[in-house]
Amino acid sequence: MNDSLIMDQSPEISKSIVAAGLRTNYHDQGAGFPVLMIHGSGPGVSAFANWRLVMPVLARERRVIAPDMAGFGFTDRPAGAVYSMDNWVAQAIGLLDALDLPKVDLVGNSFGGALSLALAIRHPQRVRRLVLMGAAGVSFPITPALDAVWGYEPSFESMRKVMDWFAFDRNLVTDELAQLRYEASIQPGFHESYSAMFPAPRQRWVEALASREEDIRKLPHETLIIHGREDQVLPVSNSITLSQWISRSQLHVFGRCGHWTQIEHAARFAKLVGNFLAEADAA
Repeated sequence: MNDSLIMDQSPEISKSIVAAGLRTNYHDQGAGFPVLMIHGSGPGVSAFANWRLVMPVLARERRVIAPDMAGFGFTDRPAGAVYSMDNWVAQAIGLLDALDLPKVDLVGNSFGGALSLALAIRHPQRVRRLVLMGAAGVSFPITPALDAVWGYEPSFESMRKVMDWFAFDRNLVTDELAQLRYEASIQPGFHESYSAMFPAPRQRWVEALASREEDIRKLPHETLIIHGREDQVLPVSNSITLSQWISRSQLHVFGRCGHWTQIEHAARFAKLVGNFLAEADAA
């Protein structure tokens, strides 16, 4: 199938640019101070799938940029690619350089939260404000849910079980949505890169995504930390720890919410993040 036909069929495919040598699919909406939004690491995930409900809302006031990180979505998957924090940070910084963005607000979900932490630690001058949602980035005993998510093997039934881990409100997990995400997970090359990313034993990948406590404690940025109280994938204790380590932080816990804060509480999430970033606009 040619690229034009794919683009006609999939809202997940948008603009394309080379970032740190990797042709990267990214969404770019709105105008104003830029915010870079980094998705999580579920099977078949893409920036659009992760942020589709909140990108248009945030884009009313600012420029929203949401890339598919290496190994995910519709960014190129070169043979022999190495999936590591060093390379993901390099891709994110390469994207900012390619778009000529010296400083951005940074919003990271789950895996994207760990990546956002690492980026802010290594390149603090490139970040204005930081938002961490259901974030990894600290050491914790891997949950059965995260082990199952990272160990996903493609089938409709497996995708349905994975999505049940994510949502507090099971009404959100319809057969139609599970079918769409299953089909996304089996597009050419998708599962090969996904299975190469977090092979068992998987506790080591929790540690690989974690930043050092002393580095996190040195972060100078105003930081908003968000978590779902009923999150089974990444424990809310992660965000409590981050709120204790980051001195200029605030913590917001959504009740009756799993790992999908930006979906289960999309309007509240967008308002909370929008207000937090607007404080910096007014400063």
